[in-house]
Amino acid sequence: MPLIDVLVLEGASAASVAITFELIDVANRIRARAGRPPCFDVRVSGSGARWATQLARLPSKGSANRPADVVIVPGLAWMDEHLVRDGLQRRDADTARKALRAAFQSGAEIASSCSAVFLVASAGLLDGRRATTTWWLGPLFRQLFPRVTLDTDAMVLTDRRMATAGAAMAQLDLMLSIIARHAGPDLADSCARFLLLERRQSQSRYMALSFLTAADDRVSRAERWARARLHRAFTISELAKAAGLGVRTFARRCERATGLSPVRFLQKLRVDKAMELLETTRLGLDDIAEKVGYADPSTLRRLLNREKSPGARAVRKRDHGATLSRMHGARQPARRRRLPVSPGGTGSGSV
Repeated sequence: MPLIDVLVLEGASAASVAITFELIDVANRIRARAGRPPCFDVRVSGSGARWATQLARLPSKGSANRPADVVIVPGLAWMDEHLVRDGLQRRDADTARKALRAAFQSGAEIASSCSAVFLVASAGLLDGRRATTTWWLGPLFRQLFPRVTLDTDAMVLTDRRMATAGAAMAQLDLMLSIIARHAGPDLADSCARFLLLERRQSQSRYMALSFLTAADDRVSRAERWARARLHRAFTISELAKAAGLGVRTFARRCERATGLSPVRFLQKLRVDKAMELLETTRLGLDDIAEKVGYADPSTLRRLLNREKSPGARAVRKRDHGATLSRMHGARQPARRRRLPVSPGGTGSGSV
């Protein structure tokens, strides 16, 4: 069972700390409901450990005395340049830097969000790596840490055991990425649905897949390229080219990062978008199929039903409505041509 060490400094964001423990607890409870052992052990360290332990209602004694597998630094309340510069000079920040270096040397993954990324960068652990942080502190970050390649447009970035996330709900995004990598994308998706179903239903299903692609910058690049073009057909060869890779290399990296072949990866992107449209618009299935690149709605219907999801239930309801319309003599659209689909994970047919 992976051990998560939550490193909390005094004055850390209460929301960020609470989200960290909440996601760990939710993941463990979902596993318990399935009759399985918990997926994470947890302990707290840092100058704010006592406060965080009380906030999370954890036992005061550390739960494990062994090297951590993951060290998480929740967001800090350093919201402007003055607070960042002063915060990095604090004695507890220096202690935290030593702890982070030791944990990384022992093989731990280091994860941070928002202004906490500054603390990790000040330990020299992000030099030569890609990272993200809160966008309005981007200019200061580039000034202080020129050896780090900063991408403030990214939600979550993972680069060789270093995970960073941006602002707003960054800690939530970061925790879901950790759950996806260490306990599986299905559990991460279940956690997202458990916590966000009412308010962010249409976005939650994207999270696990996006977090998995974040581990490989080329696969992440392909995902962004594909999402912008889901309304049209394109080949796996085009997708691989967008990632700057050959077809076979892209297939290997795609499957290693996501567990899906390129064909299934692209199908999932299209189905995810279709589910969003089913749940957030009044469009019919024919129109939705066209918007996600399927000329034949029956292809989309088959893929949605394979998901066994709320989107599939929506399809069945709409099918029932269409049946009633036919019974009342409603005119039905002509059957459309089905797009070719590559049968293999490295094929070049449109998907």
